Amino acid sequence: MKVAAIFASYNRKDVALECVARLRAQTRLPDLVVVGDNASGDGSPEALRATGWDRLEVLDTGDNLGNAGAVQMAMEHAFDRGCEAVWILDDDSWPRPNALEAMLRDPWDGRTLRHPLQEDPATGRFTWPLQLVDDDGAVTLVSSRDELPSGERLRSRGVWTGALVSRRIRQEAGPVKGDLFIRGEDEEYPWRIEQAGFESEAVTAAVLDHPGPRDLVSMNLFGKRLFLERGLADWKLYYKVRNMVWLKKCQGGAGTALAMALAYAWGIGREDGLHRLSLWWEAVRDGWAGRLGRWRRQG
Repeated sequence: MKVAAIFASYNRKDVALECVARLRAQTRLPDLVVVGDNASGDGSPEALRATGWDRLEVLDTGDNLGNAGAVQMAMEHAFDRGCEAVWILDDDSWPRPNALEAMLRDPWDGRTLRHPLQEDPATGRFTWPLQLVDDDGAVTLVSSRDELPSGERLRSRGVWTGALVSRRIRQEAGPVKGDLFIRGEDEEYPWRIEQAGFESEAVTAAVLDHPGPRDLVSMNLFGKRLFLERGLADWKLYYKVRNMVWLKKCQGGAGTALAMALAYAWGIGREDGLHRLSLWWEAVRDGWAGRLGRWRRQG
């Protein structure tokens, strides 16, 4: 089976090169590696091509399309090149040598999305809490391998980074929504895959080293658990709030979107200060109106 590894790159040459080096060290090499480069100005495309690896292709997006836009382009290119599955990575999510081999060890089933565990090298804990699904459909959040139940493959949900997406899943769930730009595709695409009737499973022998947020706050609001990173850069906070308001409106209508917007207002005001609520309001208005794409303040 022909498998491609893909990731987006933007002005992080050394990080992108290290990701490619980790892919070259896989015990089961990807058949193709596609990097969607977002018009980097630091020499990233040239440095990647200079590796001379014949399995590596660098796509110039022509502009900064964000992670979502570049991954959408890379994924479509990989499937056009005849790949049967695409492995979605971040430039700083570095697979351990046996990761791809472990995910492909059992007979491949294109109806199930497989993914590795993601661990923060600095803490040894999961980069983000992993959602595990039991036989009754109940979801449990797990934060480390010590908390995992036994098993080589565990039913999960809501995974983006490290997802091994089959051609069949892509055909029925559709392409990645590139105009989310960043900090939204990781929520929207797994939801759409689930809505199309596909399940996900964590392969416990496969691991990605992926740094996690350094100041993550967990809040329980309206009966839901919400995670918020303190001190995010303005552009990161804008996309996070805008895309989540837009997504919740798609998923549950105006009431659900309003509840999410208010939850973010409370969390941002409490953790970062009331001065950031003007940015929150701009993001909420754009998300509510469906104004996606690159934030106008970024040019």
